[in-house]
Amino acid sequence: MIPAFLGLEGPTLTSRERDLFRAANPAGYILFRRNIETPDQLRALTDSLRTLSGNSRLPILIDQEGGRVARLRPPHWPEYPAPCAFAAIWNKAPITAMAAARANAQSLGLLLAGLGISVDCLPLLDVEAPGMHDVIGDRSYGPDPVTVASLGRATLDGLQAGGCVGVVKHIPGHGRATADSHLDLPIVTASAEELETDLIPFRRLADAPMAMTAHVIYTAWDSERCASLSPTIIATIIRQSIGFDNLLMSDDLCMQALSQQPGGNHMGSRATGVIAAGCDIALHCSGDFAEMEAVAAALPPISETALARLTRAMDWAGTPAGTADALAARRDALTTAAL
Repeated sequence: MIPAFLGLEGPTLTSRERDLFRAANPAGYILFRRNIETPDQLRALTDSLRTLSGNSRLPILIDQEGGRVARLRPPHWPEYPAPCAFAAIWNKAPITAMAAARANAQSLGLLLAGLGISVDCLPLLDVEAPGMHDVIGDRSYGPDPVTVASLGRATLDGLQAGGCVGVVKHIPGHGRATADSHLDLPIVTASAEELETDLIPFRRLADAPMAMTAHVIYTAWDSERCASLSPTIIATIIRQSIGFDNLLMSDDLCMQALSQQPGGNHMGSRATGVIAAGCDIALHCSGDFAEMEAVAAALPPISETALARLTRAMDWAGTPAGTADALAARRDALTTAAL
């Protein structure tokens, strides 16, 4: 097994993908809208990935946050509110906001589990800061770290109850970034003391089963390497200061932020770079076959420590149950919050 979560080209596995995945045995996969057509097609795709791997607990990831970041959309699937909606409810009724966030996430988890998707890349724990780039924007639970932590916890608990593994992101915090790491390399010049605010939600959810790094430079901690490629940030800030000891994946290797970092534009070098820095898993999302070949060829076998963390993470989710109750609770919570 290689320490990578890989994307796919389209809505079905191609013969060359089957050959590559069978030979490389990636730790898991991530789905995007290009891979999704109908409920039956999607369930067939996730079933085929599990059959190919021989792993009934295979990590199959998706970014289904709600709002503008949603791979599953109408007419086949319902709309879910963006995270900021729960922050707005919090300002009126914090307990109601937490109940609504939990019920919403449980409904999401049940939906995903029913489609064979086992991991949702949610919740974001990025604390809103002045000048925050719109790439985060309404995906944030707001500027108060206690609010972010509380709504993040409710969301994580809801996903677990729905039978889906949650991922906290973007550790150690993307809220101060004024650039979009999909397109550029964000550089945060806040002091270590200022950055303590950003760490609060991650510390409070340090028991989360999975976390995703940020392709952001924090000059107070490492002036040369972004968090995903920084042994200093991963060891000293993420593992020690935050206390996160579960599965750590990089953000997407395909993002342009990494073109300005060691490894440049070579996907294999980017992949080995994040693993060498201390990430357990390299995330490659584009589905570009040549890039996936380069990643697979470059990576060593997954470490025993990373495999243990992966197994522990996949054991974290609850058994999906109570579909009707969860949907009713979500409806009631959101209706009450709107009053």
